[in-house]
Amino acid sequence: MNAAALKYTLVYIIPGVVLFSLLQPNGWAFTALVVVFGVLPALEMLLPASTANMSAAEEEVAKKDRLYDLILYSLVLIQWALLVFFLLRISEPGLPLLVKLGYTTAFGMACGVLGINAAHELGHRPTWYEQLMSKLLLLTTLYMHFFIEHNRGHHKHVSTDEDPASSRYGEMLYIFFFRTITGSWLSAWKLERTRLERKRLPFWSWHNEMLRFQVVQGALVAAVWLLFGAEVMGWFLGAALIGILLLETVNYIEHYGLRRKRKGATYERVLPVHSWNSDYPLGRLILLELTRHSDHHYMASRKYQVLRHFHDSPQMPTGYPGMMVLSFFPPLWFRVMHKRIEQYRLGAQGDALA
Repeated sequence: MNAAALKYTLVYIIPGVVLFSLLQPNGWAFTALVVVFGVLPALEMLLPASTANMSAAEEEVAKKDRLYDLILYSLVLIQWALLVFFLLRISEPGLPLLVKLGYTTAFGMACGVLGINAAHELGHRPTWYEQLMSKLLLLTTLYMHFFIEHNRGHHKHVSTDEDPASSRYGEMLYIFFFRTITGSWLSAWKLERTRLERKRLPFWSWHNEMLRFQVVQGALVAAVWLLFGAEVMGWFLGAALIGILLLETVNYIEHYGLRRKRKGATYERVLPVHSWNSDYPLGRLILLELTRHSDHHYMASRKYQVLRHFHDSPQMPTGYPGMMVLSFFPPLWFRVMHKRIEQYRLGAQGDALA
């Protein structure tokens, strides 16, 4: 077992601060929110980025090391345990509104980092049980259609106007939210219809995975309502929405202003220059190398622990936590990113940038 895998236990920082927040009876309930969008971005500004890649021999060792998988798998149990604990805590009588808001933002952080990000990694795995774990994680944030649209839609259409999850040059985050959330959901229905038609299976049947997803998600929401009441159900829906918005904020920053060239009726192959990359250490470890996004889109089958840095991929000026905060302020985002895009436009990557 490779001890290098232990550095990814930093991913447990998020469930740790979420649990701490859920245990607080006062304003400390907002600890998770402050850590994710305050402490982590500040630390990443102080820590240098690392562009080092594994050697071929090191990659082979890492790919066979089960500890990397066990860390990932453990997040499924942790996320579901946090969901149950969140529901129990927020249903306690007499809680102040401020504390309920704190609990909701805390579990929302878990939904974004564990419920969707870990599900993203598992959803690219080939085994049935890993894909099942991905769906179980997405269920906790009520975004199960991501499993269909991301794998069959986003990876095919990334960095084109056909992809609802690829942000456009000059598009504000808040406009992008509406376009990507509605567009991705509709895209998943179309993709599932195409799959069923190819297999000559009826659309209105249990073969339709989108229909199954709606039933399962509806059953979870109904169970929360029946067991805990309508108010707790509302807080759960709020936390799930926070997780969804975190995911879509990440989508926004990952491909902002990048476009693939058309080649007749299709597009050029996805290359490392079509995704923004970030090599800052905290974001890399806590988000399971999601920030090395260029390699992920270049070769989606690569496990998180062996994703590589490419020198020709566009580089973000800081880590994902900091870039997410920056995107919340469109004038600042445009000022920073448009200047960076202009720099890359003048370089060898110019054809890949808006």
